Amino acid sequence: MPIKTVSDRHKTTKNLLPENQFWEDFKIVVQPYWYPTDPQGRAFAEVMRSWGMVALLIFLIVAMVAVDAAGSFWNRYVLDIVIEERDLSKYLDTLWISCILLVAITLLVGFSKFVRKKISLDWYKWLSKHIFQKYLSDRAYYKVNFQAATVDNPDQRLAQEIEPITSIGLRFLATLLEKSLEMTAFLIIIWTISEQIAIYLIIYTIVGNLIAIFLTQELNKINQEELEFKADYSYGLTHVRNHAESIAFFQGEEQESKIIERRFSNVLGSAERKVDWERGQDIFNRSYQSAITVFSMFVLTPLFLEDQIDYGEISQVSFACLMFSNAVGILISEWGTSSKVSSYIERLAKFSELLKNIIKRPEGISTIKTVEGKHLAFENVTLETPDHEKVIVEDLSLTVQPGSGLLIVGPSGRGKSSLLRAIAGLWEAGSGRLVRPPLEEMLFMPQRPYIILGTLREQLLYPETKRQLSDQEVATVLQQVNLEHLLERINNFDLEMPWEDILSLGEQQRLAFARILVNRPHFTILDEATSALDLTNEANLYQQLQQTNTTFISVGHRESLFAYHQWVLELLDESRWQLVPIDDYRAQKINALNLSQPDSSTIDVSGEDVSREDVSREDISGDNEPPTQVDQSTVATIDRPSIPPANELTLPEATPNAIASPDTTEENEPPTQTDESVDETETPPTSLAHDEIKLLCNYALSTIRNKASRGKPITTLDGSIYRYNKDRKVRKWELLTPVQE
Repeated sequence: MPIKTVSDRHKTTKNLLPENQFWEDFKIVVQPYWYPTDPQGRAFAEVMRSWGMVALLIFLIVAMVAVDAAGSFWNRYVLDIVIEERDLSKYLDTLWISCILLVAITLLVGFSKFVRKKISLDWYKWLSKHIFQKYLSDRAYYKVNFQAATVDNPDQRLAQEIEPITSIGLRFLATLLEKSLEMTAFLIIIWTISEQIAIYLIIYTIVGNLIAIFLTQELNKINQEELEFKADYSYGLTHVRNHAESIAFFQGEEQESKIIERRFSNVLGSAERKVDWERGQDIFNRSYQSAITVFSMFVLTPLFLEDQIDYGEISQVSFACLMFSNAVGILISEWGTSSKVSSYIERLAKFSELLKNIIKRPEGISTIKTVEGKHLAFENVTLETPDHEKVIVEDLSLTVQPGSGLLIVGPSGRGKSSLLRAIAGLWEAGSGRLVRPPLEEMLFMPQRPYIILGTLREQLLYPETKRQLSDQEVATVLQQVNLEHLLERINNFDLEMPWEDILSLGEQQRLAFARILVNRPHFTILDEATSALDLTNEANLYQQLQQTNTTFISVGHRESLFAYHQWVLELLDESRWQLVPIDDYRAQKINALNLSQPDSSTIDVSGEDVSREDVSREDISGDNEPPTQVDQSTVATIDRPSIPPANELTLPEATPNAIASPDTTEENEPPTQTDESVDETETPPTSLAHDEIKLLCNYALSTIRNKASRGKPITTLDGSIYRYNKDRKVRKWELLTPVQE
């Protein structure tokens, strides 16, 4: 499904300045919480509560700065009493006020930090839930992997990069407000005493902040690079842990070590660049901050010696300059911190926008229409890959009635699992109409079973969350799937253990079958769900499955699966397909082997897929009549036919039906049934389609088509010679020289 990707988003904003781009990203991350415009967003009462907390925080910050400013005047008054008047009684009378100011500033600082952290925690809780809901909505967590410009390490963005935005980001904004008020308040105080110092401080502050912004921009790039390298390094370590057994089998420690070291060297390189850059920034910050205090003393000392100001004023100006310089130093330091926050905001904004575009259905894009029903049916479905670059199957039409069994076969990589993804609604690219039961009535079993992080009881109930399962029921179902040995290993079904590491792949597949027996879905979709099992366990599981009366569709290659299904859907090359009963499919396989190995007296019926030419849609009734060719728009219906068990099947004496060629517009009559003892000197057919002549020679279909296009003849196994007639009304291989008697 093509969507507006992150790269597309940056194409639309490539002319924005970095500052403007930051504010665009900031709006994406901040607006849903603080100023929601989506009717489905936060409730109005919750938004007002958050803004009320912000108002309280602003009040506390303003009060804190006001107390600091008032304290500077009070300290000036106290120093005048001590230095000028030298009156002990007056000094003692001032102590209680000094204590009140000290307690007030202490409480204001403590409560302002508490309120700020409370706001940050509420924001973090909501934002994490909001992004995580988008991540799980409409299977965005799955579809994000198929985007052309996907984001890296979404798990880290969710787990590690949201909290710094709320905590560090809010701290930066609160600090920016507090220090800006402090600089303003103490600049006014300095102005009342010395306008010259105030003007110098204003100019000095402007120049210093411009330098700080430049330093921060470069540090921002380093922080962004560092985040990406750390995420890659963390993923590499997780990858080793998840594939520890495979690495041990291959003895790939040396190669894995090189990969991890390469990623770690990237982290170290980024850290070294950051240290080098922060060294210069720290030197600048310290020198910039110290120069303010030294400069004020150079100006004030001559004035005091000339009795133009008293000592209290010098003390107040010195305190004001100290507070001003501290505020400037902290702001410069926070600019460096803000660069890291801006990196987090940029990454989260990209991720959030990508999820939003995935969830939003694109307009003007062809998708498969899905309708809920009591059966499963494909109606002229053409399935494509999510990026619309490859057609998996074209114009598929069939119906699977409840209670029947369908086996999907085909060459590896042909798209069998993709068809199951379409049934589950994971892949929607294409056209046509898909009828299926509600997903709640279906259960999908991949080749690699999904083992949750939970208890054994939860493993069996998954994905059900409301149903209860007694210990006796757990023990019974484990015995049904030959996992009774687990009863000896554990005595508590509610003990959470790393089951994916404890159970072998075969045991995991049996555990997945146990889920079916517990949940009893109406439809079960199995993608090579018994590939790691022996035939005995496979037979037991499918027999248990048949007893549940569920309708099941399987993907597999084993011939043993024929015994549990009535129909075969074979996916062929070039997006073609054919649907035949099990008997006919076996007959096709045996006949093909007979023709390709005419001297063999013993035939081993292989479960491998045999390529066929395109087939017409077939209308299949409930009995085992040979399928007849019908119009292309006819839908094949799979009912529960009266087919005997696989071990009692008798292969038909007739050769399999001829398969219609897409190169001809004429209807091919199905071949008539012939006796096994037909005379070998019987005259061969005079005209054949591609797939028909393939059965008479050892050539692949691609070779046959190539010879047809080049006008080259083909000699069959019996010595007959055919040449392809390209006439639109014919388009057949015509007999030139029959075999001589």
